[in-house]
Amino acid sequence: MSAATSPETGRRFGVQRVCAAWELPRSTWYAQQAAASPERPPPARRGPRRCLSDARLLAAIQADLAASPFLGEGHRKVWARLRVAGLRTSQRRVLRLMREHGLLAPQRQGTVRGPRAHDGTIIPAAPDLMWGTDLTTTLLTTGQQVAVFVCVDHHSAELVGVHAAARATRWEALEPVRQGVREHFGRVDAGVAQGLSLRHDNGSQYVANDFQRELTFLGIASSPSFVRAPEGNGCAERIIRTLKEQLLWVQGFADVETLRAALEQWRQLYNTRWLIERHGHRSPAQVRQEWLIATGREAA
Repeated sequence: MSAATSPETGRRFGVQRVCAAWELPRSTWYAQQAAASPERPPPARRGPRRCLSDARLLAAIQADLAASPFLGEGHRKVWARLRVAGLRTSQRRVLRLMREHGLLAPQRQGTVRGPRAHDGTIIPAAPDLMWGTDLTTTLLTTGQQVAVFVCVDHHSAELVGVHAAARATRWEALEPVRQGVREHFGRVDAGVAQGLSLRHDNGSQYVANDFQRELTFLGIASSPSFVRAPEGNGCAERIIRTLKEQLLWVQGFADVETLRAALEQWRQLYNTRWLIERHGHRSPAQVRQEWLIATGREAA
């Protein structure tokens, strides 16, 4: 319309008069003209220029995943380790590159759940206030089924004890708890763990009289979870899932002793290298060490 000629004056109407008549800002007209131009370059990302190309960042992501001792880690932990290594970028960019190149860990589909019996929190304010324990089973290469017991600190997510046995008895279930008491309270003695609660489910091993009497002897308060509410023992359930995905479903073991040695080695690896998102992508050992320094229990 702006290029049309007025029949009265014989001159072009012009952009200014047309935009005034249509009550249209001239900036809008010029923007539409520029967008329709075939010589216009493709739109670029707004903001400052990236100092690291997608190709270089992808190579750094692949190198980080290859160097990690764990399997199936998500984009948040990769992003956190890249920041520690000096490569600063956004989580969304790391997520995009990992999704485009098939590097994301597979996710399980959720299911519809009913009302929750447990709607509180099981995360205390400091270590050694609440531990959680549970068991799972695995198969040896001989086909024998063995039990694997864990004990985890609810605050730091630290694996304080782990044990494997051919039989899932109440005495075997006590072993990872004793390991944690020996390491973090100095000894296994009467009342040594006063102030500590132990969250467990209602399995026969954990409600047995011998198990409960041992907790009382150590000064540990028994804290059973609600029946059919595994989220009440969620810390132990979560570490069992990690243990399965990173060790039990990945390697085969010929006998119980070999499995025990592998579990202890993995416990050390997990505590020192596994990153916990709710702790700012710090390892369980880092969380405990910083707590010890902050409370004056260990020199910096």
